[in-house]
Amino acid sequence: MRTRIVLTAVGLALLAGCATAPKQTRNICAVFDERDGLFSSWQSAAERTEKKYGVPVPILMATMYTESGFQPYARPPRTKLFGFIPWTRPSTAYGYSQALDGTWDHYQSQTGNWTARRANFADAIDFIGWYHYQNSVETGIPLNDAYNLYLAYYSGPTGYKRGDWRSNGQLQQTAQKFARMAGTYQRQLQECD
Repeated sequence: MRTRIVLTAVGLALLAGCATAPKQTRNICAVFDERDGLFSSWQSAAERTEKKYGVPVPILMATMYTESGFQPYARPPRTKLFGFIPWTRPSTAYGYSQALDGTWDHYQSQTGNWTARRANFADAIDFIGWYHYQNSVETGIPLNDAYNLYLAYYSGPTGYKRGDWRSNGQLQQTAQKFARMAGTYQRQLQECD
C-alpha cells in the first residue's frame, strides 16, 4: 500500500511538472535542462522533429514560445457578452502549438498519428515541424526563413500566398519578434552544455 502511495505521488509530481511552462522560456538551454526528464526530453523531441522535417530546432521552439508560451493547455481568451459574461472563444486554437481543430485533424490524417494530443510536447513539436514543412512546400519559403515561416504558420499557406499578412501590422511585428527569438535561441543553442 505504501509503495502505491509513493508511486502515485511521484506520478502526480511528474504530471504537474509537465503541466506548467518552464521557468526561463527565453533561454533555450534552460528550457531543455528543465525538461530533460526521466520519461521524456524536450530537446530530443525537437531534434527528432528537425531531422524528420528539416525545420531548425530554434524555429520550432520559437514557434511554441510565440504561440503558447510553452503552456500545454493554452487557448485564446473568451470573448465577453455584454462586456462581462464569458462567451465563446475566437478560434479552436489549443495546446502548445495553438493548432486549430481542422488543421490538427489534417495533421493526424496525413501522418497517421491518431493518438497525438495538442497538450503533449512531443506531439505538438512534431505538428509544428510538419506544418512549417507543409507551408514551405506550398509557398516556397525556405525552412530557415523564420519571419516568413511564422507569417505562413499564422495565416496558413493560402492566406500567406494571397498576402493577407501585408495589411496586418501587428502580425508583421509579431513575426519580427518571432524571428529575433529564433535567432536568440540559435545563438544560445550553440552554447548549451
